[in-house]
Amino acid sequence: MIAGWFTGDGDDFRLLGTRCSACASVFFPREDTHCRNPGCPGGELEEVPLSRYGRVWSYTDSRYRPPSPYVSNPELPWEPYTLIAVELQAERLVVLGQAVPGITVGDLAVGMEVEVVPGVLHEDAEAVRTTWWWRPRGATRS
Repeated sequence: MIAGWFTGDGDDFRLLGTRCSACASVFFPREDTHCRNPGCPGGELEEVPLSRYGRVWSYTDSRYRPPSPYVSNPELPWEPYTLIAVELQAERLVVLGQAVPGITVGDLAVGMEVEVVPGVLHEDAEAVRTTWWWRPRGATRS
């Protein structure tokens, strides 16, 4: 888990961003040093939970094993996964993430409503690395 990127569990799970007090721009991943808006004189940055729901802006599948630092066992066959770019309208930004396991590009459409849910990126004897996944509204939990 990357500290400060998300919080909560189940229905309380939320991505965390930051909002500039001067221009109201929202950032994810979070920004803790300065406002990234080039037209802003700068303001205080406060942590804000992002919307749980958004709309599919774009999507694709990943059919190759990414290079390090992505963690995967080279002894096991590669399992493709679906990537979704989700527009969060209230925050005026697009957040990229994996779809929940079992969701393919054939299950998605631009404009479809999705929600953010907790997921496991990698698990081994040393640690469980958590992340966020996007799940179409109405789909069963994975």
